[in-house]
Amino acid sequence: MSDRVDSPRLRELDPGRVAEFWDEVGGDGSPMVESVGDGGGDVWLTFLYRAAEAVSSVAVFGGPAGWEAPGNLMRRLDGTDVWYLTFRVGADLRCTYRLAISDGDGSAVEAEDWQERTADWFTDPLNPATFVFPEDEFLGSDGTVVSLVELPSAPEQPWLAPREDGKRGELVQKLHRSEFLDNERRIWIHTPPGYQPNDEPYPLLVLFDGDVVRGPIPFPTILDNLINAGRIPPMVAVLVDSLTQEVRNRELPCGAAFLEYLTDELLPWVREQYPITTDPARTIVAGQSHGGQAAAFAGLRRPDVFGNVISQSGSFWWSPDDDPEHEWLTRQYAESERQPVRFYLEAGLMERGQTPDYGPSILVANRHLRTILRIKGYDLEYAEYNGGHDYACWRGSLADALIKLAAR
Repeated sequence: MSDRVDSPRLRELDPGRVAEFWDEVGGDGSPMVESVGDGGGDVWLTFLYRAAEAVSSVAVFGGPAGWEAPGNLMRRLDGTDVWYLTFRVGADLRCTYRLAISDGDGSAVEAEDWQERTADWFTDPLNPATFVFPEDEFLGSDGTVVSLVELPSAPEQPWLAPREDGKRGELVQKLHRSEFLDNERRIWIHTPPGYQPNDEPYPLLVLFDGDVVRGPIPFPTILDNLINAGRIPPMVAVLVDSLTQEVRNRELPCGAAFLEYLTDELLPWVREQYPITTDPARTIVAGQSHGGQAAAFAGLRRPDVFGNVISQSGSFWWSPDDDPEHEWLTRQYAESERQPVRFYLEAGLMERGQTPDYGPSILVANRHLRTILRIKGYDLEYAEYNGGHDYACWRGSLADALIKLAAR
């Protein structure tokens, strides 16, 4: 690891004035943000940790640090209790992260089992800004709190907070059993402000990973705000739960059975209760990660149902177990005739890590699909944001995606 200290403030730090430095950090907060000074607009972002006791390693998980050693390991500033890790980043960065320390065996940094690996991760005690994943009794989750970085030029997210004078739609939770999949799941139906059951059929939005409605994406509020502001038409949203991580990993990635469930069981059941369109041009399917991939798969296989696709950080590196090549869905698009489907596709500039089985990064895989869609002549809106695989980013750009597709 290089001995170079990029942070100007740390380069000039007098070991005899460390207590004063920590007092300043306590007031300013962490990570430190300093201008690079070359006129390019980048900043030095320095994560900090004050070691009250001797430790052998401190790691940052998430954001520009990524998830693996040695690139995410902090260094100790000689002669001080200051542990630090500095990155040059764009001033529009938004990301979340946590810290971990080790008493010498490296377990917090190196353990391969995810639950074991994350058990001792903690929020940055020097950073008051947090992002909360709430409790979910159905999934057995007790909630997770992570630290949040939002640099001054990070994109605005104006649609997240309820507005005092805004009309609100209604969110109803139901249970729906699938004979195709042999399981039962929660389904949330969001009807818009001013909804009337005898109105003409409403536009339809289907969103995967429906538990996000109570969590990192305040979805009903986003919809209400956009509708009240006239940015999108009133629509009915159907949010589909994923049950468990194991079920999600089995059903969502290009799952033909799951798609059949959507089109032949779930949507007919919803139409029995709500006036929703059957016009694919007025129907959007959306998701993040495997959900984004599932949305793109639905657009390819059933364009007669889904005429608009929103994919946020779609897992397009994926291929079936019996296929030795990555990016299966991208190859299907390359080999198929163009369908009457419009796309909003996005990925994070920090989604550069290798995917399973030495696969391409999420960013690279999304760029590949973007290129294929353009060559095929699809109506495509493509965006890249300065962040990672992160709900803190997706919650803002989901509103952007809805405006792009639903307002047209």
